Amino acid sequence: MTTTYTKRIGILTSGGDSPGMNAAIRASVRAALEKGAEVCAIYEGYQGMVEGGSRIRFLNWDSVGGILHRGGTIIGTARCKEFYTRAGRLKAARNLLELEIDGLIVIGGDGSLAGADIFSREWPELVTELAQQGEISKELAESHPHLKIVGLPASIDNDMYGSSMTIGTDTALHRITEAVDAISSTAASHQRTFVVEVMGRNCGYLALMAALATGADWVIIPERPPEMDNWQDHMCAILKAGRESGRRDSIIIVAEGARDANGNPIRSDDIRKILEERLGEDTRVTILGHVQRGGSPSAFDRNLSTILGYAAVEEILTSPPNAEPVLIGIRRNRVTKTSLRYCVEQTRAVASAISAGDYDKAMSLRGSSFKEAYHTLFTLMQAKPQPPSSNNKPLRLAVMNAGAAAAGMNTAVRAFTRLGIDKGHCILGIEHGFRGFIEGKIKELNWLTVRGWATTGGSELGTSRKIPKTKDFYALARHIESHDIHALLILGGWAGYEAAYQMYCQRDTFPAFNIPILCVPASIDNNLPGAELSIGADTALNNIVQAVDKIKQSAVASSRCFIVKVMGHYCGYLALMSGLATGAEQVYTHEQGITLANLQRDLSHLIAGFKRGKRVGLIICNENANPVYDSNFICSLFEEEGRHVFQVRQAILGHLQQGGDPSPFDRIQATRFAARALDFLIEEAQKASPAGAFMGIQGSQVQFFDFSDLPRMVDKNYQRPKQQWWMDLLPIATILSQPAPRAYQND
Repeated sequence: MTTTYTKRIGILTSGGDSPGMNAAIRASVRAALEKGAEVCAIYEGYQGMVEGGSRIRFLNWDSVGGILHRGGTIIGTARCKEFYTRAGRLKAARNLLELEIDGLIVIGGDGSLAGADIFSREWPELVTELAQQGEISKELAESHPHLKIVGLPASIDNDMYGSSMTIGTDTALHRITEAVDAISSTAASHQRTFVVEVMGRNCGYLALMAALATGADWVIIPERPPEMDNWQDHMCAILKAGRESGRRDSIIIVAEGARDANGNPIRSDDIRKILEERLGEDTRVTILGHVQRGGSPSAFDRNLSTILGYAAVEEILTSPPNAEPVLIGIRRNRVTKTSLRYCVEQTRAVASAISAGDYDKAMSLRGSSFKEAYHTLFTLMQAKPQPPSSNNKPLRLAVMNAGAAAAGMNTAVRAFTRLGIDKGHCILGIEHGFRGFIEGKIKELNWLTVRGWATTGGSELGTSRKIPKTKDFYALARHIESHDIHALLILGGWAGYEAAYQMYCQRDTFPAFNIPILCVPASIDNNLPGAELSIGADTALNNIVQAVDKIKQSAVASSRCFIVKVMGHYCGYLALMSGLATGAEQVYTHEQGITLANLQRDLSHLIAGFKRGKRVGLIICNENANPVYDSNFICSLFEEEGRHVFQVRQAILGHLQQGGDPSPFDRIQATRFAARALDFLIEEAQKASPAGAFMGIQGSQVQFFDFSDLPRMVDKNYQRPKQQWWMDLLPIATILSQPAPRAYQND
């Protein structure tokens, strides 16, 4: 049993607002209350801490109800110069001590977290000074010798060391990609060039990833400025070649902190003038500004903030009183904690490297994934592939989709095709999945074939759920031989994996199958082994969350409970994660199962809640949660038993979850998968006994698994992995969505 030290926690948001801050506040408040601690909100950030009084107020369970989907921060934020003076911090310390707050959760960027680190180090001196001045009693000073601080990284720039993603970054990428996608259509209509400026200060993450996700033609970031003196000529040559190849629009993305190799700022208007003067382009500038940080948070940001907020409370309540301040972040889909001081130092080291012109160091500090994305992007941006090298043996590499369509399939095919052609290989597209493969529907893809595929949903190659039978293997072998296919990439879900595994097992009978075969996870169900996140799952999750937000909005007006049925087959990923992101009262999955006792308990909670004034109820149900207690049964039961208190409606989202253009996350992940898959197939094609494998990302690392491992990693009956990382989040979802503990219901 863990020991609880701190009983009263302060929470503040500081610096620029980020979508997801409210989700972090909600999680922190409810987790603390559930664990028996009290929570004070410090309004307007450090300014409120310095002013004290009404700026610091207690929160109860219902204070944070209905805020999960809201952008910004309900407790406000402000930049406070006074806090950065010792006199200001002395006032802040007195105000915290008066309320006996000795645990603090700070949600903000590097400036806010640097201030928190300084405050923590000075705390003993500040307390002593206040006692000596008679501002506080000696007893109060002795009972609060330490201030425990936990930082949560909240910045749309994704520039904070200690977390692979910061709160708000994913939402900002959504805003940018939506804007650039829209701009691209009007640019193509008029054959215009658009220069789009995005935020990021000294961090080029938003610009780089937005360019990767939107298929932009050029990007300039602070960490890697154009190195050559004539970079303007090089940029113009690339854009001109794109026009000559038939492209009707050109998009250049510029980070607000962009500069040249000499440290001179590169402004969006400078680029506009260059293009107009040298190419005669009809060029427009769009500065996205604060639209990037506004609006409702994405599903990823809601869940990230919720997980980090919950972890922050656990850290404060269970760490020793004199614990060093830490930053709670996420790496490899797991919560991590790192010294706050070290995180601040490393974050500022990047800015220092850029200022000093040490761009190699700046790129290195950003990490290997950042550098990999940069190099991949500059290959994809070319108007045409580089001339083939005589050193490389050209290979004929085939790519296909299999199973249900997943948003991001087209993005992956485009990246695989262009990167493969750039390396001097021939790329063959197999149409309509294994059904088309059996029928011999195979065509060569070229650089222009896949133009525009980076941003589109569905499957341009087509797909099918066909799994080859014994009689089909001869046809597959014949087409591999007749088209001289040297390696095969399969993008898809369970049907693709099963078909590929059968081909792998038939190698002794059909020697043609002795080529590298690689499966890349692409399934909205996220039910594939070795992959913590499949291509398409993030898009589906966002589709669900957006639909449920609208459903909840309509339900509020009529005191309704909605039973929302989501896809997932026998995998509860979409159900659980959408429930966490929307604040559902209950989530039903096949992994947990459903009993009549569960339903009776949940029904009682709903009835009690509506009688106390609750206006909306939400239940998320996986499509195969239970063969008897399905969504229809649950809807009928709740409607009958709760008819005098609330209404019940069912919403079956269906293929809405599967459609739409891919989210930024899915576009970036699909591109990354395609690049790694290409390298793997090329390497394996040189071997006498090439691998048959499937790939995925375990945390942040791309890994490859031999097909011989497949049987031990999956539950074949229910077509899902035996280990599902997201099931560890179930306790968090349960605690945060439960009715208020009785002690707080009437606060």
